[in-house]
Amino acid sequence: MRFPELAGWLAWQQVAHPVEVDPGLDRVGAVWRRMRLPLAATVLTVGGTNGKGSACAYLDSILRAAGYETGLFTSPHLARYNERIRVCGREIEDRALLAAFAEIDAARGETSLTFFEWNALAAFVAFARARVDVAVLEVGMGGRLDAVNLLDADAAAVVSVGLDHREWLGSTVEAIGFEKAGIFRAGRPAVFGGRHLPRSVAAHAAAIGASLRRIGTDFDYVERADGWDYVGLGSRRRELPLPALAGVSQLGNAAVALAVLESVEPALLVPDEAVRTGLASVRLAGRFQVIPGEPEWILDVAHNAEAAASLAASLAARPHAGRTIAVCGILADKDVEAIVAALAPQVRRWIAVGLDGPRALAPAELARRIGQAGAQSVVAVADLAAGLAQARVECGPGDRAVVFGSFLTVGPALAALGADS
Repeated sequence: MRFPELAGWLAWQQVAHPVEVDPGLDRVGAVWRRMRLPLAATVLTVGGTNGKGSACAYLDSILRAAGYETGLFTSPHLARYNERIRVCGREIEDRALLAAFAEIDAARGETSLTFFEWNALAAFVAFARARVDVAVLEVGMGGRLDAVNLLDADAAAVVSVGLDHREWLGSTVEAIGFEKAGIFRAGRPAVFGGRHLPRSVAAHAAAIGASLRRIGTDFDYVERADGWDYVGLGSRRRELPLPALAGVSQLGNAAVALAVLESVEPALLVPDEAVRTGLASVRLAGRFQVIPGEPEWILDVAHNAEAAASLAASLAARPHAGRTIAVCGILADKDVEAIVAALAPQVRRWIAVGLDGPRALAPAELARRIGQAGAQSVVAVADLAAGLAQARVECGPGDRAVVFGSFLTVGPALAALGADS
């Protein structure tokens, strides 16, 4: 074993490869093939610009309610690295991670791996050792060249396509759509959850013979006064409870999950009662997570324009008496101006905070760009702790504070506010 403790492994993995992001399947694929481990009986892969974490959480929660043993791989984490790998709903233990890293290290020889490739392989090892029935995999970035795409998905979903990670995926929705559609497989179900279908997604699905299923055409949801219905290709699930995850986009995300499950029948059979239980019990921190009190705190990992627009709509749909004060930390490679423009109608006061890491944007520069985007009231503070303190001071009766902009913003905020991750 290279390191006796998890912290040593993780620190080394972050600097072991020459570059942080190095898309491609050659390195990680070669290591995985040497390991010769069995796959889960069913693999479900979910990508997309926004909503993929929620769709994965629904799949995992519903499948566990139906009695299946699941492996769930997501990224990034909010508080603990172990959050990224869950077996039957439980975070992986340190000793299992250490064993997986040692196994990968022995198999890789001289092959260098990125931090995310180590992470994905560790999830695959954990799921193989646990002999899970279903592996639910969230794409890290893009899809075609993402490490999770090593595994052939029995069904794959692209929840949405928007402009993000343009330096790696391309500068247009069509280019990004092509990268995300790379998780589709020939002759297998391919679910798309956006109301606008990029031509590149449709063309790739047709070229490889994937069975494309679109929201609004092949499946959809119908809101009811006391819940909702799922309407699929050959089924209708009636009188479902609203998901435990809040926000205006969550019915669409849940519908994508149900479309994926419908597409793999009869390999997986999920009764309506398991769907109801899974929807009601699902948990996913940092997605329009409300912490009640005075002031009310709302935490959301929105970090691109489309996610910010969804956050703005969710804020508008939640009544409150006073102002909305934003505590935001955004990385330098994000479109700050588009994010601020999407949220400007809902936010009266902006508090720009600094984040840790090489991609961090200095608070003064973030405040300048927020002001450039049209915000009238902006202040810069050193870090998140100072931002939360500033929001507490400024919030009056009926005001609320929304903390957003990055996993690196929301994760520490959850800990500081004493909320579960």
